[in-house]
Amino acid sequence: MVMNFHDVFQNAPVSLWIEDYSAVRALLDALRDQGVTDFDAHLKAHPYVLGQAMARMVVVEVNATTLKLFKAQSQDELLANLHRVFRDDMSRHFACELKRMWNGQVDIEIEGINYALDGMPVQVLLRRSLLPGHEHDWSRVLISITDITERKRAMERLAASELHAQGLFEHSPVSLWLEDYSALRSYLEGLRAQGITNIRRHLVEHPEVVLESMQRIRVVDVNQQTLELFGAASKTALIDNLHRVFRDEARRHFEAELVDLWDGKITAEYEGINYALHGEPVDILLRRTALPGSERSWQRVLVAISDITARKKAESYMQYLGTHDVLTGLKNRAFYEDALHRLQAEQRVPVSVLVLDLNGLKPINDAQGHEAGDQLLRRAAEVLLKAAGANDVVARIGGDEFAMLLPYQDERAAQQMHNRILHMAEVNNQFYTGARLSYAVGRATAYAGMALEQAHHAADQQMYQAKHAFYAAG
Repeated sequence: MVMNFHDVFQNAPVSLWIEDYSAVRALLDALRDQGVTDFDAHLKAHPYVLGQAMARMVVVEVNATTLKLFKAQSQDELLANLHRVFRDDMSRHFACELKRMWNGQVDIEIEGINYALDGMPVQVLLRRSLLPGHEHDWSRVLISITDITERKRAMERLAASELHAQGLFEHSPVSLWLEDYSALRSYLEGLRAQGITNIRRHLVEHPEVVLESMQRIRVVDVNQQTLELFGAASKTALIDNLHRVFRDEARRHFEAELVDLWDGKITAEYEGINYALHGEPVDILLRRTALPGSERSWQRVLVAISDITARKKAESYMQYLGTHDVLTGLKNRAFYEDALHRLQAEQRVPVSVLVLDLNGLKPINDAQGHEAGDQLLRRAAEVLLKAAGANDVVARIGGDEFAMLLPYQDERAAQQMHNRILHMAEVNNQFYTGARLSYAVGRATAYAGMALEQAHHAADQQMYQAKHAFYAAG
């Protein structure tokens, strides 16, 4: 019986790829012909070579296991979305591979992370080798990819266990807590024995259960990093004052943990807020797992706490930058457009739109410099913020252009807002010397059935008419 190697390839229980690297080899040979001898230095000086090499790798065929691993319906779908499979650190990893290829080392074995088309990361072991007969031109390369995600997770759990067993608990750079959850487990089992089946409803009806559950967790030990993180002089000082660490937000977050524990999920990861003994809140990332042998009793539970306060502040600042204009502190165009779409979807009609342009900004910039122009922009924003209501959206949507969204406000309210802005601008001018604050204003109101973009456009056109009138009047 003759073996059909294509059937073997297609039905292999491991992900297999046949690729053509001949163009990559041709690129490397061309660089040698150009006199390149130090490829590492050349790559640093000409990083685009990396992209050129990646673009020359041609996937000839993949097997059925590959499609299953990466959640693709067909080879065409997979090949059209390779940028979603190989992303993030792919370029850095491929740079190392390319240096090996420069030295003639095509055969490799590496670990890394790829991504299925549904976005889930897949930790992989990749092996690559030249097929016999293609060593001279690299036109056929066989790649196997093994999913080692579960193995890596098991290794991480083992590493955590070994960390404790080796006595590194005390000097870990992460806050570690050894805790006993067995009394809490018994308490939850007692609730089940009373006929409780829906823990969420029970917590709503008996909120005191959250605190009672927290009090049944016994802290066995903490490490030095924990004392530093929470500002405690000693372990006794910390343990005796846990009510000051786990309060307010911490108790509300524990309610979500309690629901998971009710479902038997002892290994988990949460973000929340604890408090240092001096009262400052600490944003934390909490990881919890039962140590080996305590999976059923919960008698030895290891909790690791990372201080993510700086990260949270950075995220908050980045979120601010994504939605605000830095110069004026107003919302930016992206936020305004999102609000426009949100109000349209929620049908909060009527919605009035004001589009405002700052008169005379360019002459100020030209005559007095951009610092004077920026000051005028900040004054314009200050007036709009003071005029706006709590639910109004005020945004800077262009260089000298602003916009306001007034939910549940009709033409009369828009007119009143218009008048209030002009009045407040006059008041503002009395307190500042130099450039005079003046707006060209357009307004429109959208009712049910009218697109908010249409109202914005109408207000925008009216604003331009007002602006032309302003300059025509001299």
